[in-house]
Amino acid sequence: QVHLVESGGGLVQPGGSLTLSCAASGSIGSINAMGWYRQAPGKERELVARIVSSGTINYADSVKGRFTISRDSAKNTVYLQMNSLKNEDTAVYYCNAQIKEKYSSGWYEYWAQGTQVTVSS
Repeated sequence: QVHLVESGGGLVQPGGSLTLSCAASGSIGSINAMGWYRQAPGKERELVARIVSSGTINYADSVKGRFTISRDSAKNTVYLQMNSLKNEDTAVYYCNAQIKEKYSSGWYEYWAQGTQVTVSS
């Protein structure tokens, strides 16, 4: 089995910063992509940022220039540095990873439990 555990959410004022982290553990053979999605109340879940093992990075237009995704492959961990936070960044943030378990031939999507980020004065 594979598990993703997030940390780092919380309450921050507009203009502030937060860093989220997500560590994958368990029977991991390979990790292709790791990323962050978010879901605000009444809205669909959307991609925030994603980093592929090749090094390709994608950001949502709404966070470009403010958020930075990075990955520590040795620790199977992905980070999301969020700067210049806005009220509209308030959402539950979910870590996602595309993982092939040991002794498995297939790639599967895994999700963490979600962490609340609230931007408010």
